[in-house]
Amino acid sequence: MHPKLLLATNNTGKVKEFRMLLAGVPFELVTPKETGIVMNVEESGATYRENARLKACTLAAQSSLLTLADDSGIEVDVLHGAPGVLSARYAGENASDIERVDYLLSKLKDVPPEKRSARFYCVIAMAKPDGTVQFCDGECKGTITVKPAGVTGFGYDPVFYLPEFGKTMAELPVEIKNQISHRAKAAQKAKMLLLKMANTA
Repeated sequence: MHPKLLLATNNTGKVKEFRMLLAGVPFELVTPKETGIVMNVEESGATYRENARLKACTLAAQSSLLTLADDSGIEVDVLHGAPGVLSARYAGENASDIERVDYLLSKLKDVPPEKRSARFYCVIAMAKPDGTVQFCDGECKGTITVKPAGVTGFGYDPVFYLPEFGKTMAELPVEIKNQISHRAKAAQKAKMLLLKMANTA
């Protein structure tokens, strides 16, 4: 019986991604829904790190389980790093992925291709019920396309173009995305920490 690791998200896209990214860790990955916890944490932090810590610590205290939370966003250079931590709420509180993408593209409608550089950034926080937290981060650089392309992934993936692959994040095979994405890079570091924890338990 492996100890449980609570993923502090009910976003099905993220849960699926984390189950793949953390495959092989000696923990049973569970969600708030599966453990009967109502996830109601206001992401009031000014940074990804603060938001990830808020979610991880709150749910670790509620569940008495080791908890992993992430906060991530897309940062567009010409928009001075926006939407950043507000990525999920950029087009309004309950906007869909499509609405968020359309809103971002509308902000860039007069910006030429060479000025559309951007990056995805992710911070993972892992909190124990006693309040101790460890952080891992990852980033992925690219540019913003003029229109969406691709159907895999979620969020801003269809407009995040990776010049070295000649594709958007949403056009990449999952196996490639899970090696090069911001979340993949942060999760690789988290995986090392989890393996270390399991070995010292």
